[in-house]
Amino acid sequence: MSELSYAHGTSGTALLGDTIGANLDRAVRAWPDREALVDVPSGRRWTYAQFGAEVDELACALLAAGIAKGDRVGIWAVNCPEWVLVQYATARIGAIMVNINPAYRTHEVAYVLDQAGISLLFASLSHKSSDYRAMVEEVRGRCPRLRETVYIGDPSWDALLGRGTPDLYEDLHARGSELSCDDPINIQYTSGTTGFPKGATLSHHNILNNGYFVGELIAYSEQDRVCIPVPFYHCFGMVMGNLAATSHGACMVIPAPSFDPAATLKAVQQERCTSLYGVPTMFIAELNLPDFATYDLSTLRTGIMAGSPCPVEVMKRVVAEMHMEEVSICYGMTETSPVSLQTRREDDLEHRTGTVGRVLPHLEVKVVDPVDGVTRPRGSAGELCTRGYSVMLGYWNEPEKTAEAVDPGRWMHTGDLAMMREDGYVEIVGRIKDMIIRGGENIYPREIEEFLYAHPKIADVQVVGIPHERYGEEVLACVIPRDPADPLTLDELRAFCEGRLAHYKIPSRLRVLETFPMTVSGKVRKIELRETYAE
Repeated sequence: MSELSYAHGTSGTALLGDTIGANLDRAVRAWPDREALVDVPSGRRWTYAQFGAEVDELACALLAAGIAKGDRVGIWAVNCPEWVLVQYATARIGAIMVNINPAYRTHEVAYVLDQAGISLLFASLSHKSSDYRAMVEEVRGRCPRLRETVYIGDPSWDALLGRGTPDLYEDLHARGSELSCDDPINIQYTSGTTGFPKGATLSHHNILNNGYFVGELIAYSEQDRVCIPVPFYHCFGMVMGNLAATSHGACMVIPAPSFDPAATLKAVQQERCTSLYGVPTMFIAELNLPDFATYDLSTLRTGIMAGSPCPVEVMKRVVAEMHMEEVSICYGMTETSPVSLQTRREDDLEHRTGTVGRVLPHLEVKVVDPVDGVTRPRGSAGELCTRGYSVMLGYWNEPEKTAEAVDPGRWMHTGDLAMMREDGYVEIVGRIKDMIIRGGENIYPREIEEFLYAHPKIADVQVVGIPHERYGEEVLACVIPRDPADPLTLDELRAFCEGRLAHYKIPSRLRVLETFPMTVSGKVRKIELRETYAE
């Protein structure tokens, strides 16, 4: 009988029992003169001693503003040094920082301000087409608990800092001694593909340990310089980026306020970065720059790719042309702080592109039957569940939705369909809600999508199930063509699949589109494709 799809991460390295503030103090004492933070656009730099001092200054200002332990402080801003200062200053006083996606508009931001009960909001002034001040003014009347808004790069920022007086440092020390590592410290709204987003509530213990162990697995030390072009409002930026860096004395490098491929490579070259983060599309954009070969990326050794599967050819180029021989693939979700699975430095190309790694230290994962919850044998598909220090405290003020996601055994049900190999490495094969059941056969859209990417006429593809009288569901391929003047036909698509895919997996319907409907965080809204073409 095959071994069951269960694995736990043993480790000789203990979990950290610190709060984020105590952990930062340790870094400041150990590496006071090493660089902690560099903002390439403005040229500003902080050593650990300077960074720690500015975090304390902002923390005292928040105390002066009447922010108590457990109060919610929102941040609605693009990547900048002030974002990082707010992250550590709120943690230092036990306030709960609420991350707000900079792409949100008034409807969404009003919901988050009200649902989280935010009393003080930090915001960018503007970015691209977003005028944050105008949007805050528009929703202020709908958010009675919002007492104050502080704008980054505006006199209101300096005015807030001016309220922090030297006598408050004693209060700051006293507040720190009242905090527990299990206190809630962060709310991150997961962009639901249906309805309003839910606020995943995370503790010091959740995110500090996750950042620390992700950093351990790529061997971070005080010698490392981490280029972070991914957004801070996601765990990828603030946990795998910032907390992984500060827990190891490494330097956080901000290349630009939002992703810019040329600015990212310029930052790597100028700051001699050793690590670079991104989702696969970011790495593709960097590799496709016309002047890519002119950048000196020889200082890179590692980095993290996450967010979606990495195509083999892209990974080959990242390793060979970007010098990232030790690049790591991570899998996770906001509700698990975020990483549960990660490839290791010594893993071969196949494991880095065909899997999302194996379980992290101190965590457990299993693959279960989505209907009865029984653990599946290795090599068979089911729902991926994870348990351990990283599982969120719950969705903010939504106990029923928390109970739907986290079962009585404290297993977080990811909603992802996965398969555990015999060696413990895990492949993600799709989302449970995306699975197509045709005539009793379970079809995983991702398998068909990966196959269709090889078609020369297809630039991008999404596969969904739509209702069918006889089979229950049939397979629809939604395709963005490489050349709109020469679109794919259904006959061409089916001929390409014939003899290479099982007959029941071959799409019986085709839609050629210009774009896919997307969520604010850049995920394709498959539910919208299903609903639109269900007729």
